[in-house]
Amino acid sequence: MAKLGKRTKAAREQFAGKEDIAIDEAVKLVKSNAKAKFDETIEIAMNLGVDPRHADQMVRGVVSLPNGTGKTVRVAVFARGPKAEEAQAAGADIVGAEDLMETVQSGKIDFDRCIATPDMMPIVGRLGKVLGPRNLMPNPKVGTVTMDVKEAVEAAKGGQVQFKVEKAGVIHAGVGKASFDEAALKANVLAFVDAVSKAKPAGAKGSYLKKIFLSSTMGPGVSVSVESATGNEAAAG
Repeated sequence: MAKLGKRTKAAREQFAGKEDIAIDEAVKLVKSNAKAKFDETIEIAMNLGVDPRHADQMVRGVVSLPNGTGKTVRVAVFARGPKAEEAQAAGADIVGAEDLMETVQSGKIDFDRCIATPDMMPIVGRLGKVLGPRNLMPNPKVGTVTMDVKEAVEAAKGGQVQFKVEKAGVIHAGVGKASFDEAALKANVLAFVDAVSKAKPAGAKGSYLKKIFLSSTMGPGVSVSVESATGNEAAAG
């Protein structure tokens, strides 16, 4: 077994025995132990009481974090004519149509968010096998298939986060950087949890929000009290 470094060992000792702690304590603990040489991302993982194999239990949505993500988001837009110009003016990194489709088909994906106007979907639809597994496929439900290209690009650049439940019933996302102050991180976490709570599908039975964990890129994780993250004890059961 690999020997633990001093920093890792010290961090684990601080996290030992701490479970289901209040959101304030969790944010402080995770932030104070993010000591890598780069600005670590603060990540949230949520275990949900759903089975996403059933269509009526799929959880997906989008949330604008009040303090942004701290990450530079590269945005690609499928559009033509005036809408392509609108996308470029709004700050899109890549704009195109058939040419962009060919670039993606070649395996070159230099973007983190993909937006398309509705008339582009026959082209974008051919990229489902490439974009789908990366959670990059434009979708009207999360506002990435739209005629309001300007708003979509600005939202993506301004701290909007998409979420989608995975096979095991887990949702995870970055909710800020270790350099953020504790109040900003807490506000982002609460906004994300609230959005996932509101996205509860009709088919979900019993306990919906089962577990919430916070961690940094290189640090240990800690479980957060669901009640403290929702402000509603009923949400836990």
